[in-house]
Amino acid sequence: SDFLGRRQEGTGRWLLDSGEFQRWSNGDGQTLFCQGMPGAGKTIMASIIVDYLCTKHQNDDNIGIAYLYCNFRRQYEQKPTDLLASLLTQLIQGLSSMPESVKSLYEHHKGKQTRPTFDEILKELHSVVADYLKVFIIIDALDECQVSNGDRQRLLSEIFNLQAKTGVNFFATSRFIPEIMKEFEGSMSLDIRAIPEDVRRYIDSHMSRLPSFVLNRPDLQEEVRTEIMKAVNG
Repeated sequence: SDFLGRRQEGTGRWLLDSGEFQRWSNGDGQTLFCQGMPGAGKTIMASIIVDYLCTKHQNDDNIGIAYLYCNFRRQYEQKPTDLLASLLTQLIQGLSSMPESVKSLYEHHKGKQTRPTFDEILKELHSVVADYLKVFIIIDALDECQVSNGDRQRLLSEIFNLQAKTGVNFFATSRFIPEIMKEFEGSMSLDIRAIPEDVRRYIDSHMSRLPSFVLNRPDLQEEVRTEIMKAVNG
């Protein structure tokens, strides 16, 4: 909600209208990987996609949607077990009733004051995903996910395994990191850049904040637009 609130109304439509996104959202077992430079708007784009999917499927209990925002400042609480548990939690909340196996797992660990293991969470995740007709998983900023102990590779490996067995649709964003890009070889990909139309919309909405001598000069306003749009470079 916070990220979406920062979005300039009308921006990001190019991604939703792209052939790659349409094939991803309408297909099964599809992967769409979007990479971009810092500040290009990857996180806002991920939020736009989450909002689009949630709005489109808000009345369809057969569609599951779960998403993660990786943050390098929160790596200590974003280990693979935590991230998969978050996906599991979100998908359980979308079901009409709690699966008995999840209840049993909860009671088991509640009694011992322990937490489910990685394998236990993974098992339930596969089971819960199978209860849906279609599932979308969105992960933003993979480059900010932990790399120690192979955590990021392990997370991706399990998501791809889940996809192979259940046909989930997987969307991810990242900076241009070779080892991450290699994981998505053969998948649909799209570069995220600040396109001129979106930059113009953003500038126009903030033009009123400029000094009065700019607001009284349409020619100067156009020069501001033109020069900023040239300087942004994606």
